Amino acid sequence: MINGRIEDEKINQIREAVDIVDLIGEYVQLKKQGRNYFGLCPFHGENSPSFSVSTEKQIFHCFGCGAGGNIFTFLMDIEGYSFVESAKVLAEKGNVPLEVEINKDSKRSNMPAGAQQMVEAHDLLRKFYHHLLVNTKEGQDALEYLLNRGFTEETIEKFQIGYSLDSWDFVSKFLLKRGFPAEYMEQAGLIIFREKDESYFDRFRNRVMFPIMDHQGNTIAFSGRAMGDDEPKYLNSPETPIFNKSKTLYNFHHARPHIRKKEQAVIFEGFADCISAVGAGVENAVATMGTALTDQHIQLLKRNTDQILICYDSDSAGLNAANRAVNMLQDHEFSVKVALMPDNLDPDDYIKEFGEKSFVSEVIGASLTYMAFKMHYLRRGKNVNNEGDRIQYIEEVLKEISRLPNAVERDHYLRQLSSEFSLSLDALEQQQRQVFFTERKKGTLPQPAAQKKMALQYEHKLKPAHHNAETKLIAHMLKSRDMTFKIQQLLGQTVFHVDEHQAIITYLYAFYEDGHEPDTSFFLTYLPDPNLRRIVSEIEMMSVNEEVTDKELTDCINQVLKYEKLLKIKEKQVEEKDAVRRSDYVAAAQIAMEIIKLRKML
Repeated sequence: MINGRIEDEKINQIREAVDIVDLIGEYVQLKKQGRNYFGLCPFHGENSPSFSVSTEKQIFHCFGCGAGGNIFTFLMDIEGYSFVESAKVLAEKGNVPLEVEINKDSKRSNMPAGAQQMVEAHDLLRKFYHHLLVNTKEGQDALEYLLNRGFTEETIEKFQIGYSLDSWDFVSKFLLKRGFPAEYMEQAGLIIFREKDESYFDRFRNRVMFPIMDHQGNTIAFSGRAMGDDEPKYLNSPETPIFNKSKTLYNFHHARPHIRKKEQAVIFEGFADCISAVGAGVENAVATMGTALTDQHIQLLKRNTDQILICYDSDSAGLNAANRAVNMLQDHEFSVKVALMPDNLDPDDYIKEFGEKSFVSEVIGASLTYMAFKMHYLRRGKNVNNEGDRIQYIEEVLKEISRLPNAVERDHYLRQLSSEFSLSLDALEQQQRQVFFTERKKGTLPQPAAQKKMALQYEHKLKPAHHNAETKLIAHMLKSRDMTFKIQQLLGQTVFHVDEHQAIITYLYAFYEDGHEPDTSFFLTYLPDPNLRRIVSEIEMMSVNEEVTDKELTDCINQVLKYEKLLKIKEKQVEEKDAVRRSDYVAAAQIAMEIIKLRKML
C-alpha cells in the first residue's frame, strides 16, 4: 500500500471532495469527448490528445505513454510528491481536515540532491528581500525608484519584488547560519566562492530583486536590476539544478487560470514587459526568460491552450524572434496572432507613454493573424514598386499560403494579392498549386491533422490470447467482489502467466478481503508500484460488458489454462530432446506419449 499512515476513511473523504477532472484541469486543457475528457499528456510530448480522464471512474490513463492512476498518484507523478504530501495538498483543496506530519528532510523523487534546500533558500530570500523593500529604511530608495517608474504597491506585492542589501556577505552569513549548506547555495547561484580567501560572497548586492517562480509558485531564481549605472543592468541567476530557462515561463503560475478562462496565452520577451502587461489587465501574460521559445515551453503551453498571441519588441531582433516563434507554434497546430508594437517601442515603454487602455485596445486588440503577420514580415526591406522585389515577395507569400490548411483562408489571401498587385486570380491559384506540390515533395509542409495517427499504447503490438484473457478477467474482477472470488475458484491453483497481472489480482484479493467495495480509483492507492497502477488504469478504461456470460467467463479461463498446458508441452519437448541426446529412446518415447495426451487436452 502507498497510503502510509492515513486512514482509508480519510482517503475516501478526500477523493469525494476533489474531482479528478478539476484537478487535472489545472495542468492540462481537457475537452469532453463522449463520457470522458481528453487532452495532451503532461508526462510525454505529443500533438494529438491521447490522455483520457474519467469523471465517472475518477481515474486517468494515457494511451500513448501508459501513465495512469487517480488524484493522489497524479500529483505524485507530476509534482514528485510522496503520498502523504499529495494527500495533504488534496485535503486542502477539498477543505478536508487532515493532520499529518510531513518529513521535510524527505526528498521529492524527481529532485536532484539538495534541490529542496535550494528552493527553500530561494523562498526564504524572496520573503526577506520583499520585507527589506516595503518595510525598512534600507529599502526606501529602491521603493521610491520603483514607484517613480510606474510600479504600483499592488504590483510590487503581487510579484513579490524586493531589494538586496548593499553588502558583500549578508546573505552568505544569513543562509549559512540557518543551516543551508554552502555547496548547495553556491550551486543555486545565490552565493559565489572567492578563492583568494576561501570565503563566500553574495551574488546580488544593492539591486531591485525580481523573484522567478516555477510553474507551481516555488521561487527558483532571481533577476536583480541595478538602480544606478552599475553593470550589468540586469544580473540573473545562472542555470541551476532547479532553474532552467528553456523550461521556465515567467508568471505562468499566476497566468494559468486566466489562460484557461480566456483560452489564450500572451507571450512577451521579458519579465518587465510581462509585469506591465499584467498591470494593464492582460492577466494571461507569460514571458520567456532571455531565451527563444523552446519545445519545452510549447509543450507546457499546449497542455493549457491552443491559442497564442505573441507580443515582442518591434525592432528587427524582436520581429525575427516573433517570426521564429510563429513558425514553431504553427508547426504545433496553435492558432497564432501577433501584436505589433509601433515606433520601435517595447510593451513596457508603450504602456508608460500611451497608457494601459491604449495598450489593450490598440496593441493587443489589433493583433494580426498568422498570415497577416507573415505578409508584414516578408515585406520588410523590400520595395514592392521594384519588379524584382515584388516578384520575390509574391513568391514568398505564396509559399506561406500553401502552408495554410484552410481553403477559405488560402482563397482570402490569394484574392488580397490579386487585388493589391492587379494580378489574375487564376494565375495566382495555379502558381500556388505548383508551390504546394513542390513543397510537399520536399516534405516542408505541415502534416494535415487528419493524417496524424495517435500512438495508442495498445496498438504497439498484438497481445497473445492468454494475455487478453487475463486483462478481461481483471476488468470484470475490478467491478465485482463476487466475480473476483468466482474467478479465483475457477482458476484453482493456476496463476496468471503475466507477472504484473498476478500481482494485481493478489492485491485485489487483499483489497476485497479488507472489506472494501469495488472502487478502482480507491484500489489504486493499494498498489505500491507505478507500473501496476498504469496497467490497472488501462484495463479500467477498456470497454467490457457489464454483465459477463458464463460462456465468456469459461472462454477466458480456458485460455489461461490452455496456455499453462502449452508451457507444459514446451517443457516436455525439451525433456524429449534431452532423452534422445542421451540415447535413452525408451524415456523419449514415454515423454512423446505424454506430449500427445497434453495436446489432446488443449
